[in-house]
Amino acid sequence: MTSVLTTSDMHIAHSVVALDRGFSCTADHDDFFAQQWLENVTKKDSVWILGDLASSNPKPALELLRKLPGTKHLVAGNHDPVHPLYTDAHRHFRKYLDVFSSVQMAASRRIGDRTVALSHFPYSGDGVDREDRYNQWRLRDEGLWLIHGHVHKAWKVRGRQINAGFDAWQRPVSFDELGTFIDACEAENEMIGATR
Repeated sequence: MTSVLTTSDMHIAHSVVALDRGFSCTADHDDFFAQQWLENVTKKDSVWILGDLASSNPKPALELLRKLPGTKHLVAGNHDPVHPLYTDAHRHFRKYLDVFSSVQMAASRRIGDRTVALSHFPYSGDGVDREDRYNQWRLRDEGLWLIHGHVHKAWKVRGRQINAGFDAWQRPVSFDELGTFIDACEAENEMIGATR
């Protein structure tokens, strides 16, 4: 059986993030990430990475991802030089397409019977990440559930936004699990609405 999974904000070889996550060095951090990938992703699976593979130099992250199983798709983040916020982003596509089957700024996918949006950034003007940067690259909330990264927080849901970041899940998370999670969130919201 094949699965579709997602993750975000791996920040491979990024010493500050590794320390923030409680690792003594980047090698331990990166090994933990690779182990979680190997435990959750098979060669038949597809993984949507929602940005920020590394901090500046993407080479170690691309080399690591090339070795890991699964078909990989990238929705670029602000730390990925292939994101269009960089004026020379077009120069980086070739090296990313050596690892990823697709590279884009946003995407839409099906989870169960619903369409969801995929982006590195939370919705614009939502207050989820309390920053005003990158507003021109954020999707507008048009009523879809949004699966995103960027926030580096442990929370998993705010409104109709799910944080797929490595800080929240510690592993690639399957679309099946996210579908169950969304169903539970919607059921809880209906219950709260019915009691008002």
